[in-house]
Amino acid sequence: MNPLGTGDPLRLGPYRLTGVLGAGGMGQVYLGRDAQGRTAAVKVLRPELAHDPEMARRFLREAYAAQSVRGDGVARVLAARTEGGRPWIATEFLAGPTLDQAVERYGALGEPAVRALGAALVTTLREIHGAGLVHRDLKPSNIVLTSRGPRIIDFGIARPEHGLTLTTTGQTLATPGYAAPEQVLGRRTGPAGDVFSLGVVLAYAAGGRPVYEGGHVAAVQYQVVHGEPELGAVPQDIRALVAPCLAKEAADRPDLDALAGQLTPPRGAGRIWRTGSLAEDIARREADARRMATMPGDEPSRPTRRRLLTTLAAGGAVLAAGGGAGAWWLLSGDEDTAGGARPWDAKPLAHYDEGTAPSPLWGPVDIGPLHLADRAVPAPFPIHDLVLVPAAGGRLRAYRVRDGKPRWTSKGTGLTGRALAAPDGTVLVADTRGAVRALRAADGTERWEADRADARALLAADDQAVYLVTRDGRIRAVSLTSRATLWTAPGPTGRTTPAATAAGDRLVVHAADGRVTGYDTADGKPVWHRDRQGSTPLAPVTADGTVYLGGRTLAALSLADGEEKWARTATGDLGWSAPAVRDGTVHAVDATDLTARRASDGSDTWTVTVSSEQHPLAPPVVQGNSVWTVIDDYGQRGITTVDARSGSVAWPYAQGGAGAWRLAGAGNRVFLLHDEKLTAMPVF
Repeated sequence: MNPLGTGDPLRLGPYRLTGVLGAGGMGQVYLGRDAQGRTAAVKVLRPELAHDPEMARRFLREAYAAQSVRGDGVARVLAARTEGGRPWIATEFLAGPTLDQAVERYGALGEPAVRALGAALVTTLREIHGAGLVHRDLKPSNIVLTSRGPRIIDFGIARPEHGLTLTTTGQTLATPGYAAPEQVLGRRTGPAGDVFSLGVVLAYAAGGRPVYEGGHVAAVQYQVVHGEPELGAVPQDIRALVAPCLAKEAADRPDLDALAGQLTPPRGAGRIWRTGSLAEDIARREADARRMATMPGDEPSRPTRRRLLTTLAAGGAVLAAGGGAGAWWLLSGDEDTAGGARPWDAKPLAHYDEGTAPSPLWGPVDIGPLHLADRAVPAPFPIHDLVLVPAAGGRLRAYRVRDGKPRWTSKGTGLTGRALAAPDGTVLVADTRGAVRALRAADGTERWEADRADARALLAADDQAVYLVTRDGRIRAVSLTSRATLWTAPGPTGRTTPAATAAGDRLVVHAADGRVTGYDTADGKPVWHRDRQGSTPLAPVTADGTVYLGGRTLAALSLADGEEKWARTATGDLGWSAPAVRDGTVHAVDATDLTARRASDGSDTWTVTVSSEQHPLAPPVVQGNSVWTVIDDYGQRGITTVDARSGSVAWPYAQGGAGAWRLAGAGNRVFLLHDEKLTAMPVF
């Protein structure tokens, strides 16, 4: 859940709004709480649509459609009205994971659980059809698993069999791979269309993967209309049950009564919602929902709304450094010395108030305008006892990590691309002439320059060389001692700067064409490749001879030869964020969830929902026992801080102002850069 922003209503009808759950094509959805402490999901028509009477009527028809279904298998409509010229709908708030989230985390459901799921969905679809409606968008993300069983949500494109659709103009009518062939072809869709979708959903639950796949939407739709489903992963008994549901012709599919007789789950199958790992996940989400609903404070121990808004306005946070082509700086690890804590390290918080962000250690400090040629928002760059940010004119400006006091501003102009930390503590930068320059971290003075590097951007550095992409797109190694070119290798095509890391004797490069390449740092020869990792370059992370990748999959590969150790496919459209690895745990974000996984085998340690919309692809930042991740890509929602020990939300944090956020961590501090202001936050 995200905090309320400027322009969000504070109250609608009996509901006091406490946060933003998500947004769709027609409206924004808030978490609301009435005077009796009951929570609701309150959907409000977008302001730009509310003035249109037809759009308002269409929006409210969604409520009337759902309200006509009397069973317990849907999110109940609690109220629907127009207030202040804006229509809104309040429905029962369901806090459990969706079916796709559950399958991704815990694997395919066993046959008894699939039958229990199918029986519950058949009952609910009977009630929907009995009300004269067709859902038309049944899919795993529209099925919420609660402690009382599965619930179907989102009547946004439900329709009477002989009525108009409830979608806005130009909106996709259904999800590729789950809509029936007749719906893909734009023909009239009846109850048999929902039977097709049910068959695909149950096959997915039983097999753990979609049965219609393709490289893009058109390919998936073609498979639905002309191809055959891939049912190889579905157990035989369930396959025999779902295959007739996937018939191309609606008349050839079984009706719901026939399916109900075939599904009949064994005695006790419904316990899946009340025992085991899935039940624990459901219980944790329900507890988080109760806590979030009380955050604005009805109890003496909780902050008042005024205090909460004051806290949220005090600072901000967010995109982690080095996450992709748009990030300015690649954060050095700046690891602790052998003696333990360094003199400039902050003292972690002994405890924190759940739901309330602490005061900053210092800041916000006004750093002035950032006139960058590429318009990229920079990330802070912690190194030793300083944190660096780029200043106007292509310079670097350093501030003390203890108190935010300015230390120095570099001489000269034209710095561009990422900056790196060399093993000797110098700061490596490239300038607009293509030269590589090394600056003393202590005072910003120049130590040396490699003026023939032809650098477009720096990629990574080790104790021998700095690795860069040249202005004509090649990969090059430049010696840190002689400043001479050691080797040059063909690089990826296109102008998008790849992301990379160097460790051992490998340089690992993730390019915009989706290929990840492991180069031998001795001679620049490619040693291994991995294709189709994702078209956004994401910084790889190495630890203990393993390289971890974000993108289409969250993957762990052998650094030496690229052999896959484990991989987890993303459920969200954007794929996994870049990962962060610490103490044997991999942290990454997929869709709306931050996940901690064991680095050894990829198994789930904990997962928590931190956002209601697709996430940015920069990595989380881990400091102390806290994990910090951005909520949205536009800087409006701030960040969420999670307790790494329990996987529970510690607090949300946001700040006024415009533009994206950048985040970096070092020395028990998290540095936030937003709206030309720098802030240091404590950790626990």
